[in-house]
Amino acid sequence: MSLTKPNQELKSDLKEAAAVLKWSGVDLFAISKRLLDAGDEIGADELMKIAVSYQATEDKLTAYADEVKAGVIKRIKTR
Repeated sequence: MSLTKPNQELKSDLKEAAAVLKWSGVDLFAISKRLLDAGDEIGADELMKIAVSYQATEDKLTAYADEVKAGVIKRIKTR
C-alpha cells in the first residue's frame, strides 16, 4: 500500500525525531560515563535517566512510524 504524501511526511518526521532522540541519548550516555569517571555519580545517574527516557520515547516514535506505514495511523489534514 502506498502512502499519501501527508502520511509519508508524518512517517518521515517520526523517524527523524526518533533518530534525533537516539543520537542525543548516545551523547548523554557518553557524557554520563565521563561524569562517572570524574567521580560525579549523582550527575551521571541523572543523565542516564534522561538517556533512558529518550530511548523509550524513540521506541514509541518508531512504533508510531511503523503504524503510519501500515495504515493504522493517518495524518488528518487541518486547515
